Amino acid sequence: MNRCRIATIMLSILLPVSGYAANPFLDAPDDKPVSAKFLGTEWSDDIGEQDIPLTARVVTTRMAKMAWGAIFKLEFTDLKSRAEKQREIRPDYLIVTDNQIVLLNEEDNDAAAKKISALDKPPEFEPNDIYGITSGSFEHQEEEWKATIKLKADLCIYDASHPSGHFKKIVWKKGVGLVEYASGYGARADGYRLKREVTSRKQ
Repeated sequence: MNRCRIATIMLSILLPVSGYAANPFLDAPDDKPVSAKFLGTEWSDDIGEQDIPLTARVVTTRMAKMAWGAIFKLEFTDLKSRAEKQREIRPDYLIVTDNQIVLLNEEDNDAAAKKISALDKPPEFEPNDIYGITSGSFEHQEEEWKATIKLKADLCIYDASHPSGHFKKIVWKKGVGLVEYASGYGARADGYRLKREVTSRKQ
């Protein structure tokens, strides 16, 4: 077998593996969980008119790495405030390719993540599940929900809102990961806003 033939075979083996360039807004060197402290406020009808301080720890874990992307889990732990009722924030499962961050929104996300990680190419994504992009801009409206994603300097900003007052905002930073996460229901009926403290390790 001549050298040209060997080189061609090696290239065909390597190409599928090298097809995924790390997403600059959400990446990890390995599968070890990385945590970061977030500070912010929360509000609700039970709390009263004034927002109160809220702290949390966000744990980011790469669950799987494929030739075309990766799957991450974002868990919100150690939520603390002086509210009588302890706030809970469900974890987000995210499918990450080199140009998108997409919410995995299934009934059993652990099972779905395992199934998707075995695919040889990314599945079809619903527009309303796209939480991040690496170039251009994005806008999508489903009934009265409107979502936009914009890039500003080293940030990727996802903003979704509904005329009723519901909203969700997620901000990613290049080389860092999640830096802001906020969600609200109704006209201040319930909600929270969390921003990441400065940390030396990438998430």
